[in-house]
Amino acid sequence: QRVREVGLLRAVGFHPSTVRRLFMTEGLLLSVVGSAVGVLGAIGYASLLMIALRTWWVDAVGTTAITLHVSGTSLVAGAVGGVAAAAVCIWCTLRSLARVSERSLLAGQLEVGDGSKGHASTSARRFSYAAGVLAILGVGLLVASAAGKLDGTGAFFGAGTALLGASLCLVAVVLRRPPRTAIGGHGWQPVSRLGLRNSTFRPGRSVLSVAVVASATFILISVDAFRRGAGVAIDDPHSGTGGYPLLVETLVPVVHDPNTPEGREALNLFSLDSSVRFEPFRVLPGDDASCLNLYEPRNPRIMAPTDAFLSAGRFAFQESLASTDAERANPWLLLEGGTTSQGSPGSVGSQGSVSSQGPASAANPSNPVNPVNLVNPVNPVVPVIADANSMTYVLHRRLGEEFEVANGGRPLRLRIVGALRDSIFQGELLMSQANFRKLFPNQEGYRFFLVQAPPARAEAVAAEIEGAMSDVGALVSATAVRLAEFHKVENTYLSTFQTLGGLGLLLGTVGLATVVVRNVLERRRELALLAAIGYRRRHFLLMIVSENAVLLAVGLAIGAICAGLAIAPAVAARGGRIPFTSGGALLLFAVFITGLLSSLVATRAAMGGPLLASLRSE
Repeated sequence: QRVREVGLLRAVGFHPSTVRRLFMTEGLLLSVVGSAVGVLGAIGYASLLMIALRTWWVDAVGTTAITLHVSGTSLVAGAVGGVAAAAVCIWCTLRSLARVSERSLLAGQLEVGDGSKGHASTSARRFSYAAGVLAILGVGLLVASAAGKLDGTGAFFGAGTALLGASLCLVAVVLRRPPRTAIGGHGWQPVSRLGLRNSTFRPGRSVLSVAVVASATFILISVDAFRRGAGVAIDDPHSGTGGYPLLVETLVPVVHDPNTPEGREALNLFSLDSSVRFEPFRVLPGDDASCLNLYEPRNPRIMAPTDAFLSAGRFAFQESLASTDAERANPWLLLEGGTTSQGSPGSVGSQGSVSSQGPASAANPSNPVNPVNLVNPVNPVVPVIADANSMTYVLHRRLGEEFEVANGGRPLRLRIVGALRDSIFQGELLMSQANFRKLFPNQEGYRFFLVQAPPARAEAVAAEIEGAMSDVGALVSATAVRLAEFHKVENTYLSTFQTLGGLGLLLGTVGLATVVVRNVLERRRELALLAAIGYRRRHFLLMIVSENAVLLAVGLAIGAICAGLAIAPAVAARGGRIPFTSGGALLLFAVFITGLLSSLVATRAAMGGPLLASLRSE
């Protein structure tokens, strides 16, 4: 818009570097003001999230005692990043003007020969090569992630970025191809085709608009795809419930076996038939290690299932330290392996490096199989299994890592040998019963039960158990409800990230409207010529709306396809499909409509003045 001013300054003797400094100073001042406003907006956005977590999403965090913590370092880093990005953009723009002559600048023309056929074909070839390289890189990262060679999170972002870059390079190739056919005919179709061809007027701007919309769409879909669904396969033994529809927790330890006639008689469970089975767990009370606990757990709750439960091989594992075929088929057998002394062969160091001997187990006789020997003066290392989410995000541990918990004044070293995938055991660590009884001989009886019952009778069985075992303070819960509580927390935090992606998508549509205004202003002489030969304003609106509808649609499609390809291996590894909620689809549709409306408003504003003056200046 100020290209004539640049041309005038250079015509009267200002050096191009001096002109760049003048505009850089002005741009930096404006960007500093914009960054200051952005900092205030960031604090306001985060404050709204805190209000939502205290009100609308309070069930996810379980407390209203959360406040916003503002870090000065983060605010300064964000502001400096914004100023630096603006400075780079201004410098690149002014540097490109150095190749334009003063006469062209004074006439308001920026063409420097880049639109020549030879240059266009050379740029197209470069973008084609770049697209091929990025596509190969993206596919390679996905294959490496699926094969377990790379971290899933890093491979996800790397592959997504590479695939997005490849797609945008292909768009740049298409926009730089010269038209091969003439546009003719009557009606709205040829006018729309003329609008589509206008997207090649400034291919760099068109690609940038597509890139912003595609990137924001990528974030929205990828975040939404990892949202946990409400449906849980209760009868699936390898699901997060293990195939148990109910769980029972008691205040008083139960010393009777509820699966025997004597035990049911002692617990008043007379009317339960043989189809209802109990799986008891010994419990060492401790801190809740799930996402429902906002505080850092120091001594997580430890539970010990029976040997029969370990042999059944229920639930699904995300990863484990299994080294034999038997352990890979049933990683629960890792708990039956003996402990290792700290620093002895087979132990795991603080960095989580596993010995080549592998964990001890019945199928691996190279290591001892005996349970904990408290007579050993060296502090033993006890194998435990944790839920993958709790291990990573609550305990902040890795597979194979050792850590200490308090044990009556004596530290106890635990080693995570397996990680369950999205299970109901997100609040505790699981240990073999043999090790549990040696370590905690005072914890008699059972205080946690998983109940196997027909799903159709689950509610009736729950009511009967809770009433019959009221003397021991029994509380019966549905395992699906327990798992849904964990999912609610995860989905809430995903919603916070999704709102941030929605903000980015909104900025993308605003940027697209800005590009529309810029293109219309630069093509006013062209539009004036079309008006002189009979085109009307409704034709111009149709042309510009068609152009921007295509850019919006291409951006949305690229973001959606790349997100689907990138997250497919991760979702498949979790045993699910690629979901997309109706809310996310409505958001993308709303962005599409908003982009079109903003284009219309911008076009009407840019064409508000008379076009005759533009035609006379030609």
